[in-house]
Amino acid sequence: MNRQFSFYICLVLVVMLHSSLQAQEYITVRTKHNALVLEVTQTKEVNTIYFGKTLTNEADYSKVASQYHQGNDYTGIYNAIYTPSGSKNLLEPALEVTHSDGNTSVSLIYAGSKTTTISKGITQTEIDLKDPAYPFQVKLFIKAYFNDDIIEQWSEITHQEKGKVILQKYASANLYLRGNNDFWLRHYHGDWAKEMQPEEQKLSHGIKVLDAKLGTRANLFQPSVFMVSLGAPSTEDQGEVLFGGLEWSGNFRTDLEVDPLNNLRIISGINNEAAAYPLQKNEVFTTPKFWYTLSHSGKGTASRNIQDWARNYKILDGKGNRLTLLNNWEATYFDFNETKLKALIADSKKLGVDMFLLDDGWFGNTYPRNDDHAGLGDWQENKKKLPNGIGTLVQTASDNGVKFGIWLEPEMVNPKSDLYHKHPDWVIKQPHRAEHYFRNQLVLDLSNPKVQDFVYNIVDNLFTKNPDLAYIKWDCNAVIYNAYSGYLKDDEQSKLYTDYVKGLYSVLERIRKKYPKIPMMLCSGGGGRVDYGALQYFTEFWPSDNTDPLERVYLQWEYSYFYPSLAMAAHVTNWGKQSIKYKTDVAMMGKLGFDIVVNELSDKDLMFCQQALKNYNALKNTIWQGTQYRLQDPWDHEVASLMYVSAAKDKAVLFNYLVKDRYDNGSHLPIQLKGLDPSATYQVKEINVYPGTSTVITTTSYTGDFLMTIGLNPNVTTSHTSVVLELSKE
Repeated sequence: MNRQFSFYICLVLVVMLHSSLQAQEYITVRTKHNALVLEVTQTKEVNTIYFGKTLTNEADYSKVASQYHQGNDYTGIYNAIYTPSGSKNLLEPALEVTHSDGNTSVSLIYAGSKTTTISKGITQTEIDLKDPAYPFQVKLFIKAYFNDDIIEQWSEITHQEKGKVILQKYASANLYLRGNNDFWLRHYHGDWAKEMQPEEQKLSHGIKVLDAKLGTRANLFQPSVFMVSLGAPSTEDQGEVLFGGLEWSGNFRTDLEVDPLNNLRIISGINNEAAAYPLQKNEVFTTPKFWYTLSHSGKGTASRNIQDWARNYKILDGKGNRLTLLNNWEATYFDFNETKLKALIADSKKLGVDMFLLDDGWFGNTYPRNDDHAGLGDWQENKKKLPNGIGTLVQTASDNGVKFGIWLEPEMVNPKSDLYHKHPDWVIKQPHRAEHYFRNQLVLDLSNPKVQDFVYNIVDNLFTKNPDLAYIKWDCNAVIYNAYSGYLKDDEQSKLYTDYVKGLYSVLERIRKKYPKIPMMLCSGGGGRVDYGALQYFTEFWPSDNTDPLERVYLQWEYSYFYPSLAMAAHVTNWGKQSIKYKTDVAMMGKLGFDIVVNELSDKDLMFCQQALKNYNALKNTIWQGTQYRLQDPWDHEVASLMYVSAAKDKAVLFNYLVKDRYDNGSHLPIQLKGLDPSATYQVKEINVYPGTSTVITTTSYTGDFLMTIGLNPNVTTSHTSVVLELSKE
């Protein structure tokens, strides 16, 4: 009897063991068209088994892995959701640490998960991982925006070890895309006035690294945004493509590794170069968010996903209004006084914009800001230029029925300044090395709370003295040389790059708490800092100091893949040889502004600008909030063409620009439009017609079906280099 009982007990145990080995736990994160499926393995590791188009049958996800016969994964964690270093991993890690006892290995096993609904259409999945040998934990966050097909990932790292743990690498996300023949990377490079230059290449085995080590102005040479096409380079409307980017305004690093099984691993986060981070017991380190979207119908769909998501959740006041403006920079540079500025403010009213923006050069007394060699840090009005202060200019603007905005560069300091001499310990510089200047300036140490207070007070004092101040242009022109903080301890110096950005965000949080709706432009000598970490505090960004309209067609085209038009400041300036019409038509692609000498415009030029502003104000909601469609790119066509369609599909605006000005170039064929109601009839009308010239498009009606199937020729020629068309449903 005892033997029989023992037999049954053993049988039950065998069945239970078999059942436990077979019963895997799956974690599924869904968006409208995609599913990210994770598996908790028998050894309690969390791996990605699927990321792609949603399958109809939930049970089918567990069968995916068995269909791939690509070779041996000797570790079982090539596809880890967050790859640790130093244990059995053979590939690039997402996490690398040195424990308090000097051990450099990490193992992460599953300790639980939960999914909660944040709001309608938004879920957040939290996955707890722990090291079985050390009191060390990682919590992974996966936030899904269902309707936008956007996912954000980030991590929280903490421990309860006796001493501090050094985070050697601390990525935000670790994606895994299964082999689909080839992976094609489109990324960007550039420099001042040459931002967003695209390159596309097939990824080979090994690691392609996209990174920045500049400290501030991190995107100067390379932004963190990128695209990866699966199988073949995607087009605007065809192909499977992933867009991604990091929500972080400092040094970043993205590793794209084609592994031995021909799958792609993407690891993105804060750049760990010279940035090891000491973590104290129970201190929580939160990484920045990494966002991504996967499209199965080309780059256009991915871009529209991002633009909708950005307006709804990421950009400050993304559904709100924006101000057209006149900037004085190219009219005066540093050479101005109160009288000259009051005349320019009156010109703002005459032109028809919403606001006058006073740029660099209004401050400094001991070291007056008459060029870019002095004054940064001394934010008092220059008494010679502005004897009655900013207040009189704000009042003049009000008297003229326009608003007043002002330029700041509060993170920076010139060696020729009172601040530099009074607080040398506030400046980032090595104590035993020569100073190196970028645009004749150095960077203030925002890891220091006193410096954070100083920067906050610059803004707060301006608004306290001038409560009707309506706009801030926040610039950031220098990178960090000779990184060293007088505030941080010697054994904490590697925290500087990371804590600088944390300090910046802390200041911006305080500003936004007190001044939640004041419009602010994010500028960094152009697009040197734009990302969705910064844009939560700013209403718009300055893409480039290069305002040549032909160059801007290309720049704004590439930026538009990742950022919506209402966030992209575009100004009409004296750069370029094109007509005022071409310049204005190009600037209307984004958030329109002017940087011209109004009183030097001819009568016809002024009349054109005034009417163009009226047209823009009538169409701005369609441009800012509408759905964007790129029709012909500037790289491969003589004419670049794109359009915005209102949500109700009752309005649209079509921009067309000649970009290759050679003999007989132009729009020889009709351009197929997109996004219209095929059953509706649209009146097509040319706007922004230069005074004294005739229209090139006769006002005519077409069905949406005709416009999307046959198309419309905008009649762009070397004589009519830009044509803007308004479509209205009849």
